[in-house]
Amino acid sequence: MRTHQKINREFISDTFALSMTRFFRFVADTFFAKRYGHRAVVLETVAGVPGMVAGVWMHFASLRKMKTGYGAQIREMLAEAENERMHLMFFIEIAKPNFFERTLVLFSQVIFGLFYLFMYIFFTRTAHRMIGYFEDEAVKSYTEYLGMVESGKVENIPAPQLAINYYGIGSDSKLSDLIRCVRADEENHSETNHSYADKL
Repeated sequence: MRTHQKINREFISDTFALSMTRFFRFVADTFFAKRYGHRAVVLETVAGVPGMVAGVWMHFASLRKMKTGYGAQIREMLAEAENERMHLMFFIEIAKPNFFERTLVLFSQVIFGLFYLFMYIFFTRTAHRMIGYFEDEAVKSYTEYLGMVESGKVENIPAPQLAINYYGIGSDSKLSDLIRCVRADEENHSETNHSYADKL
């Protein structure tokens, strides 16, 4: 995982990406405070958007330009979207969101989806950098969540069977094991998006 200090922010776009990340982090902190399970539900439904947008846009770019060479990138972005979708499924079982939170998920997905589509079409580098920063923040959030679980402030309940099957972890795995797996995924997504931004 990168840290914000390791990114060369001589580009205005990188500074903008970091500013947007801090804004969304502030919103998440305001709404959910230390309710990490509920925070994960809303954030993961948003996190599933960028990979899908990027993958579909690359697909259309390949068709439009009639060029090969996009296949690996398309698969990587779509795999990222699918991975984030699975994170959402895990935490829905854990947090059991209420009607208000499900409505918030719907609005968040629509608003962020349109925003990110615009960003990706016109400012692709900034879009990837922003998601890299988002994933950095996700790693921090899951680290805090893990700390709450390990300290006993949050019950270390059994991991959902869906997560056990997905990661191939032991049948006696706990929430703490799931958080470590999800955090590792987010670290990988961070590196992927920062790498794309570096190349653009």
